[in-house]
Amino acid sequence: MSRQAPSHGHHHDVETAADALALVRQHGGRVTQSRRLLVEALFDGRDHHTADDLAAAVQAAAPDVAVSTIYRNLDELERLGVVTHTHLGHGPATYHLASSAHCHFVCQECGTAVMAPDELFTSLAAAARETYGFEVDVHHFAILGRCAACRA
Repeated sequence: MSRQAPSHGHHHDVETAADALALVRQHGGRVTQSRRLLVEALFDGRDHHTADDLAAAVQAAAPDVAVSTIYRNLDELERLGVVTHTHLGHGPATYHLASSAHCHFVCQECGTAVMAPDELFTSLAAAARETYGFEVDVHHFAILGRCAACRA
């Protein structure tokens, strides 16, 4: 079972680090050692990585790569549409592959983040567009509230 989200036009089928690097090349980006390591770190199985987590992973493999280079690469990968970042509540932004972007509910009490299916947000996005002419980036933010456990 693939975890590929339904395509939204600007997202691509990216199942492996190699696919993501191919996308970088396709958009005219260079595949450097630090970019390769950064992309591989994004595929380590967790859904959310802070920039610091990613920098630590790259430096563990290549101690000579400067943190500023890693942050620049993250910005560039985001510009190329390979990664995207989300704000989950009050913590630092977390990065994930654009192809696996998803919406979140975040509990303001315990901080638990629950992935929500895109379908829940498509009607909200459609209504915002039709009524207000506003394009909602549903993957960029979290909807805050209280989880079932904290409400109990």
